[in-house]
Amino acid sequence: MTLLFIRVFFLVLSVAVGFLVGNVYNKEMMGIVIGLGGGAILIWFEAAMKRVSVRGLSSMVFGLLFGIIMAKLVADILKLLPFDEAFHSSLRVVMTLFFSYLGAVIALRGKDEFNLIIPYVRFRRTDVKDGVILVDTSAIIDGRIADIYRSRFLSGRLVVPRFVLHELQRLADSEDDLKRQRGRRGLEILRSMQKDPAIEVKIHEDDLPGEREVDLKLVKLAKILDGRVCTTDFNLSRMASIQGTEILNINDLVNSVKPVIFAGEELDVYIIKEGKEENQGVAYLDDGTMVVVTDGRRYLGQKTKVVVTSVLQTQAGRMIFSKASGAR
Repeated sequence: MTLLFIRVFFLVLSVAVGFLVGNVYNKEMMGIVIGLGGGAILIWFEAAMKRVSVRGLSSMVFGLLFGIIMAKLVADILKLLPFDEAFHSSLRVVMTLFFSYLGAVIALRGKDEFNLIIPYVRFRRTDVKDGVILVDTSAIIDGRIADIYRSRFLSGRLVVPRFVLHELQRLADSEDDLKRQRGRRGLEILRSMQKDPAIEVKIHEDDLPGEREVDLKLVKLAKILDGRVCTTDFNLSRMASIQGTEILNINDLVNSVKPVIFAGEELDVYIIKEGKEENQGVAYLDDGTMVVVTDGRRYLGQKTKVVVTSVLQTQAGRMIFSKASGAR
């Protein structure tokens, strides 16, 4: 609505200026037509540039300035050659056009490398662990990141790239019931995080058109912003680590704060289902750790005391193997 008002106001102002200029030459109607046409052309040009980001425009301006400086340096060097002034003037114009165009195009293509003009990147002390935390789709849907951030275990600004938001929207519009529920849950969690004054979360508008995969875009954007990636996706964590990007995996944090359990300890568990092997039962601790109970099938649906025989740490988490010692 504000943009529409600005455009209408600019058209009215263009007509008024055209009328005033035309009045000087006694051609008011022609001035009105020229003012209206010029304003309309400028608005059309502005609308056509709606996909040009501020970062891209800043990069282009930087490239233009660099090209003009290079053109002046080269022209001053060539001025030492024994040619007349007309030749040097023409050469200066050619050099300025050449280097300005070259600088603008190169800067625009490599805009992702200009870290100083990208939002959320700022100078900071090297001994302070702060900055940007890029949040991926799995971490938003998981929902635990909000509680972790409130507990002050994370420092920095949570940034959700626009392409991650688009992926959540795509999941929410999916025909698959499970994907649709996950997408809607993610959007709802993100909206509640934005409303929470204790959580600093921003939407990063720029896209990376050179990449198609969301995970690749996330890793590349993390490198550009010198940020970290928060996720629950094991494959994304592994890929980002290989490329040197720092990862904050929520599952790793949860596993690291689980209580230490040794062989020989006794636990009270509730057997909820049968295991894969004969007479096995399966229970879960409060933190979600799976407990495989030998001879636990007979206690199915009951609370029983078990003795830990071994603990296995896997990439997916921790598994506890135990033996039933009696129902309670």
